[in-house]
Amino acid sequence: MTALALDPVMLEGARVRLEPLQRAHLAELSEVGLDPEIWRWNPRPPPASVEDMAAYVEGALRQQAAGMALPFATRDLASGRVVGSTRFHRHDLEQPRLEIGYTWIAPPWQRTAVNTEAKYLMLRHAFEVLGCVRVELKTDALNARSRAAIARIGAKEEGILRAHMRTSNGRLRDSVYFSVIASEWPEVKLRLHALLRPA
Repeated sequence: MTALALDPVMLEGARVRLEPLQRAHLAELSEVGLDPEIWRWNPRPPPASVEDMAAYVEGALRQQAAGMALPFATRDLASGRVVGSTRFHRHDLEQPRLEIGYTWIAPPWQRTAVNTEAKYLMLRHAFEVLGCVRVELKTDALNARSRAAIARIGAKEEGILRAHMRTSNGRLRDSVYFSVIASEWPEVKLRLHALLRPA
């Protein structure tokens, strides 16, 4: 079995393009990404300035250079604007499996097809190109909206890791883990096609 390699790739659908994250995305990310509500459930301190967002981008690029992640800027094709970011990370080179995380979307594009199609593109790439046997997603146990969104795409809730990480305000966060495994992908793919079908 070939070891999993996270090589930069552009993933494009009908509504969304996931572009390999670059420093050139900083201005666009800063335009939409400094709203503290976006980061309410993130365990790290929220970016409050362009400098903070630059540090966020640099951290993602360091992870990529180390072969630990593949970060994307999420572009809404209708408006042409970058509206958030997401990434593959925590991957197992031999299994192969990976996690989809670090996902955030600016409020005007939340509860639209943007996140649904982004997840579809990433899951399709993970299973059909990278040959993953498992894709994981996790969220704060208190984040009911995120839990519902992950379940809606067809991921299975596996359990809660108690006191999993400490947040920037000192709270010990419980994390809920979800997954999609390769044998479930055909059914999940059909579910996502139905969710993305024009009304």
